[in-house]
Amino acid sequence: MADKLNQDQINAALEDLPGWSLADGKLHREWKFADFNEAFGFMARSALVAEQMNHHPEWFNVYSKVKVHLTTHEAGGITQLDVDLAKKMNSLSS
Repeated sequence: MADKLNQDQINAALEDLPGWSLADGKLHREWKFADFNEAFGFMARSALVAEQMNHHPEWFNVYSKVKVHLTTHEAGGITQLDVDLAKKMNSLSS
């Protein structure tokens, strides 16, 4: 199991995660795509990466918008797994 990051570690990670913030103890980001096809394509690509990592996001989709929350439930907070998945999702969204 991954170790829970402390607040200083989370703050440092957020400096390298454009668009991400801390909300309710989770890493949070929202994307707005051109249409549903682009949003769903991003979710599909992200799902493949998440499955490879065995680390799955909480996410919500309505048409062209995707909202993501990342936390490691087993650790009771944010871990390096969340930071790594956030970085990969940022890369997939561009």
